[in-house]
Amino acid sequence: MDYLRTLGSAAVSSLVQKSGLNLPFSLGSKVAYEGVWNLYEGTKREDGSHVSVFEFDATTETSKKNLLPLAKNALRKLRTTRHPDVLKFMDVVETDTTIHIMTERVRPLGPALLSRSSSSQQEREDWLLWGLHRVSVALAFVNDSCASTHGNIRIGSIFITPSGEWKLGGFEVLSNPKDPAAVLYTMGGSLPDSSSLSPPEVKKGGWSVLKEHDVAAADAYALGLLLHALFNPNQPLPATVHPPHPPPQPSSRGSIPASLFPHFKKLLNPNPKARMTPKHFLDIGMTETGFFATNRLVKVCLGLDNFALSSEAEKSTLLRTLKESASSFPTEFASFRVLPSLVSALEYGGASAATILPLVLKFGENVASEEYPKVILTPLVKLFASPDRGTRMALLDHLPEYAERLDKKMVNDQIWPNLQTGFSDTVAVIREATVKSISLLAPKFSDRILNNDLLRFLARMQTDVEASIRTNTCILIGRLGPSLGYNTKRKVLVPAFSRALKDTFVHARVAGLMALMATIDCYEPDDLASKVIPSMSFTMLDKEKLVRDQAFKAMELFVKKLETHASTLPETVAPQETLEMPGGLGSVAIPTQATIVNSAAGAAGALAGWAITSLGKKLAASDLQSTIAEANGPATAIERSSSVPFTAGPSAGSNGPQPNGQTLTPPGPERSSSAPNQSKGLKLGGAKAHADDSFIAELEKDSSHDSNPWAAEDLMDVNADQDDWITVYSSHRLGAFESAPAPVINLEITNDLGFDVQDPWEHQDPVPPKPRSFSSSTPPSVKPLSVTTMSVPNTPLAATMSKEDRAAEMARRKEERRQRIAMLKEKKQSKT
Repeated sequence: MDYLRTLGSAAVSSLVQKSGLNLPFSLGSKVAYEGVWNLYEGTKREDGSHVSVFEFDATTETSKKNLLPLAKNALRKLRTTRHPDVLKFMDVVETDTTIHIMTERVRPLGPALLSRSSSSQQEREDWLLWGLHRVSVALAFVNDSCASTHGNIRIGSIFITPSGEWKLGGFEVLSNPKDPAAVLYTMGGSLPDSSSLSPPEVKKGGWSVLKEHDVAAADAYALGLLLHALFNPNQPLPATVHPPHPPPQPSSRGSIPASLFPHFKKLLNPNPKARMTPKHFLDIGMTETGFFATNRLVKVCLGLDNFALSSEAEKSTLLRTLKESASSFPTEFASFRVLPSLVSALEYGGASAATILPLVLKFGENVASEEYPKVILTPLVKLFASPDRGTRMALLDHLPEYAERLDKKMVNDQIWPNLQTGFSDTVAVIREATVKSISLLAPKFSDRILNNDLLRFLARMQTDVEASIRTNTCILIGRLGPSLGYNTKRKVLVPAFSRALKDTFVHARVAGLMALMATIDCYEPDDLASKVIPSMSFTMLDKEKLVRDQAFKAMELFVKKLETHASTLPETVAPQETLEMPGGLGSVAIPTQATIVNSAAGAAGALAGWAITSLGKKLAASDLQSTIAEANGPATAIERSSSVPFTAGPSAGSNGPQPNGQTLTPPGPERSSSAPNQSKGLKLGGAKAHADDSFIAELEKDSSHDSNPWAAEDLMDVNADQDDWITVYSSHRLGAFESAPAPVINLEITNDLGFDVQDPWEHQDPVPPKPRSFSSSTPPSVKPLSVTTMSVPNTPLAATMSKEDRAAEMARRKEERRQRIAMLKEKKQSKT
């Protein structure tokens, strides 16, 4: 059938083109043929919109030549009659034998009635009453305002628009009694089935008798017959159409509503003077309890038409009706009648915007995908620029319902410039709704907005006065993390979540921990160990158990990932199996998997074992019982300058300062290396004069270095013994490359309570220290040292020195070295 329609429309188009006419439309498929006209679907050439084309062609159909006056009358009346319920005229192409009228897109009522047969009785009744209301309004306009008789009220004269609204057409015999060119009174019988649908007075006295009666009399009778045909499509015409025209009986009511049946009988009154007019029928139906006024479709249309002028109470009633009946409305009525009116009302904003927007989205569900951006999205996006907070809030609350249909260009160019104002809104609810909306729009943001502009606003939101906004912001950043750029992840995520971990709101801290866990794949293993874990470890001792529990779960997750990564690393990157200690003291064994310990005590023991074992492998048993001077020989004993202060050195194998209570060996005469009862203490100041050559050579070698591996940061005097061990302790407190404070001399001066008067930490020993024993029965002669006689230089701290001061200090020390070298050389020359 569609193939035949396509062939027919193609043939018509070919004939029209041969005639030389320039049509403002292109013909589509043929929709229907009834009476005078052929109905085609068409497309307007100017803008491509859908239209309908009514064609009258007397060239190919000679039987229609007699109907040409009716076709021209229809064109003339349709062109001059403008009403919302009358078929809308758009354009015409007319020749001597053809007429093509372009109107709004419509379809005949007949097929629509068949499609409604499957609807429920109530829905069908509501729809038919709404259609009758529109036809009654149009008839009242024709009869009263135009003072004319339509003369052709039937199902074939009514058309339905895409919105489901009924439009009155069929103006072939529409006439004014005072019009000399009126065709109704002379050609009324030329219409198909006109005799069976004509009123009793026409059947008795002909069409010309209508001039003697009210212009609405014939149309009222036809309206009654239309009513019967709509509600009882499968029943024959009522008996009242045949002489002697008895009144309709209750048994003939059929599906006509009971409230409508009394008025139906008045419309079919055989007496034209006593017959109810369409205007009277309309007025009765529109009373407070009338059959039209109580119809929900009628109420909705009237409310939408007068929405801007209605009170807030009337608007609320209408919107509530729409919400309750949305699912029962005809699809075309909801999509093309209700929806455009709601969108138009939404543009005005106001207090009703929050209620209108959900309805717009609800009715927009049935809109075709290709039409959705034009019908729904375009007006909605414009509303983002509205200053009304109610409208903006409604747009944000219902964003999940239409966010997926937005395209990137629309989001970046139209929504984002207006959306970002919500971050600085003075109302907290707007700010929070703006933050929540970002997760839906983020996939459509450009890289600049996502990695730059948006993050600036979110950084501000993390300091908002509202705890819920701070929490939601942290959650949002966690969701955005995987989609951020590589460099942005490394710069933003850890600081942002660290800020949340310090929030005073407990749930913000929990959100920070969960966000770190959610973005674990965004961190490199090095960053996870050096940035993430240190930044969140303190939360394991949070005051709130909720935070502590989440912190331990997060730490467990991070450690597992680090363990997995660590298992892929080599055991060592050192080129040798052992590491040589400086000074030739020995080598330290590299700890293997077998040396791993699981407790603090075990770790301490393992550390001590490494030191003792490594040194013991390099020194003989006899060497362990000798002094440093004996081990190195007399040639290495250095005579200390009087300007260099004395500091007790550590014994072999010691890793720290001398313990409290240990006896120090003061300077004394040189002892023989072969003496079995020689003291094990460190020998200071006992070298002979022939050691000067070695010392001078060492100083010259030290001064000859052009570059210092520590640069200007090294303020340690390699010849000052008092700095060597103190640096080990001070490095933990002062940092690397810093000089230690003045040394403290530990003397063998104790009291009865076990305190060491020179103990810098002032620790109390529970047991007094025992005196040091000697291998010989004869104790060595020891000359007591006085604390006041010791010369300790006041070395400035590197932490308090500027770069210039450090350079000056280094120059001073080098100058001292040169002076000592010169003095020693002069002394040597004087002896020789």
